[in-house]
Amino acid sequence: MIPYTAPVADLRFLLHHVVGLDRVAALPGCDGATPDLVDAVLEEAGKFAAGVLAPLNRVGDRRGSVLENGVVRTPEGWADAYRQFVEAGWTSLPFEPEHGGQGLPWTVQFAVQEMWQGANLSFGLCPLLTQGAVDLLSEHGSAEQKALYLPRLVSGEWTGTMNLTEPQAGSDLAAVRTRAVRAGDGSYRITGQKIFITYGDHDLTGNIIHLVLARLPDAPAGVKGISLFVVPKILVNPDGTPGDRNDVRCASLEHKLGIMASPTAVMAFGDDGGAIGYLVGEENRGLEYMFTMMNNARLGVGLQGVAIAERAYQQARDYARTRVQSRAPGDAKGGPAPIIRHPDVRRMLLEMRAAAEASRALALYAGTQLDTARHHPDAAARAAAQARIDLVTPVVKAWSTDIGVEVASLGVQVHGGMGFIEETGAAQHYRDARILPIYEGTNGIQANDLAFRKVGRDGGAAARAFLAEMRDTVAALEALPGDDAAAIRRHLAEGIDALEEATEWMVRTQGEGDAVAAAAAATPYLRLWGTVAGGWMMARAAAAALDALRRSGADAAFAQAKLVTARFYAEQCLPRTRGLLPAVVTARHTVTAMAEEWF
Repeated sequence: MIPYTAPVADLRFLLHHVVGLDRVAALPGCDGATPDLVDAVLEEAGKFAAGVLAPLNRVGDRRGSVLENGVVRTPEGWADAYRQFVEAGWTSLPFEPEHGGQGLPWTVQFAVQEMWQGANLSFGLCPLLTQGAVDLLSEHGSAEQKALYLPRLVSGEWTGTMNLTEPQAGSDLAAVRTRAVRAGDGSYRITGQKIFITYGDHDLTGNIIHLVLARLPDAPAGVKGISLFVVPKILVNPDGTPGDRNDVRCASLEHKLGIMASPTAVMAFGDDGGAIGYLVGEENRGLEYMFTMMNNARLGVGLQGVAIAERAYQQARDYARTRVQSRAPGDAKGGPAPIIRHPDVRRMLLEMRAAAEASRALALYAGTQLDTARHHPDAAARAAAQARIDLVTPVVKAWSTDIGVEVASLGVQVHGGMGFIEETGAAQHYRDARILPIYEGTNGIQANDLAFRKVGRDGGAAARAFLAEMRDTVAALEALPGDDAAAIRRHLAEGIDALEEATEWMVRTQGEGDAVAAAAAATPYLRLWGTVAGGWMMARAAAAALDALRRSGADAAFAQAKLVTARFYAEQCLPRTRGLLPAVVTARHTVTAMAEEWF
């Protein structure tokens, strides 16, 4: 497998020149994110990702995690890598210093997190879930729960999990049957089974803190009757020392298409009388609380899509540079040439590169909005940023993970027949990527969330504000010279027009009460959002590249490559919006027209 190189240069460029890390660093509580510190963090993260995590990626895929005599064992090298990860402080980067965190912005955490996922997706899943558990308990846990659990989760001494899905309740959490019974001493007894639990059990840490959705006997029906509980693998004494083993165990590990080294567990709670759990917040508000963790995870999964796209691109690019096959078009006298000289291979590589860079920029932009929503001193600014992060979360999750699968598939194609052979490693990226559009809410669910909750609920107000900001970029491009800026501006303006028309159709259709038509159009609508938002970020990157080319001392080759990639996205990707708009407004005519028995 071709070695992984962390995309430090592009991350640094985006943070400092495109998404506005300087504005984030000016917020209260974020002032530690100085340019020198951030650059140092990126460099060290890149070294760790490439030097420690990436070499284990292939090992993990071949050997996987196994359940032996009731103990889940991760692949060789995993435990040592996790120890180094913790000792280096990577688990604590974005969290509050009062719990042992380093207090850096989530924007920086997103940049670093992409490197973990790109180097080793199976490994990166463990800290991804733990950071979501920290986020949830920080927001909704009691003072005692925060004091007991957060320092050890932040430090990485313990890890966290999310326990939602059950055999009969996938995305339909109203069907959750896991039961919680009041024990009379302030605790609850939890009984039931959860499936698809990422890192539900493992040998990396001495304790695992499970966050579990369960239903009380007298709870109301549906999602309003779900409560949330902390269920430690090892019970914790009030002084933080380990107590007895709780009544929770890994019943089995799933056999999967990809992410082999990530132990995806079937968890059994209460086989011997009931696992001891502790209520988070109030009874029957568990799903509301769990959305804090889910939204954190959705952004993290979107970053996984970016990361796997980058990894697949790197591998395909390096393979294309060395694979000699056929004479290149236009070279009448030459012999066989590296396939990177063939136009169709170059087209695929540019498609991969542009998609990875556009989705990366959008994810980092989402990080800036998250930091602004949490730290800005002005309430109106916080509210506006929260509306923006709410809007882009389903787009980052769904659009970026679709991109991860598509780019990984193109990576196999660039390799040709060798891509279908496991030894090259291209197939692993494709297999690993395929889970991303499914978990943390399928991409269809994300599309419905965007259409109904994020656009329909406020009558399109947040969407219109975002569209207005995109149009400001179009106006700014008018002042820039050259054909590149003109081409990017023209295609971006056309894409924004299509998205605006689709948005007004979506708002109007829901206002007319036609939820079926809106739902039928939701997926192409989200794809339209992602394509245009990605084009907007690439346009901003192009403007920054043009500025760099005017300055002495700038990396001219990097800037020129960024400009070419941005123009490729504008001319080859943004025109697809012209097809997505009709797909949105006409979907109702055919999607629901087929009788069930005709399928």
